[in-house]
Amino acid sequence: MNEVASLLQLHDLDLLLSEVSDSGSRAQFKKLGLEIQDLNALERTRSRIVSAIDRRWLNHYERALRRYGRAVAIVRHRVCQGCFIKLPTSASPSGDEPITVCESCGRLLYWR
Repeated sequence: MNEVASLLQLHDLDLLLSEVSDSGSRAQFKKLGLEIQDLNALERTRSRIVSAIDRRWLNHYERALRRYGRAVAIVRHRVCQGCFIKLPTSASPSGDEPITVCESCGRLLYWR
């Protein structure tokens, strides 16, 4: 699994964990028949994913997650969908560095 995929999985898992930790959301999940029994299994999965990510990118990720609640933003038409700033050409990912950071908001950018 590549680092971009690991970061996306970590982001999805962190969003799920934040939803499940809220009692109101947990009641909604249960009403829909989606009861999560073992939060420890999710935490173990998170630890496994974290170990596969370069420390530099993990630091950027955790900082953006604490600040905004969502650490990864998609880029559409050269615009960061986290802060809606048009990105310069230099912000494009290169072959050896597929992950970039938004110069404006600091979120990790996912280029489609």
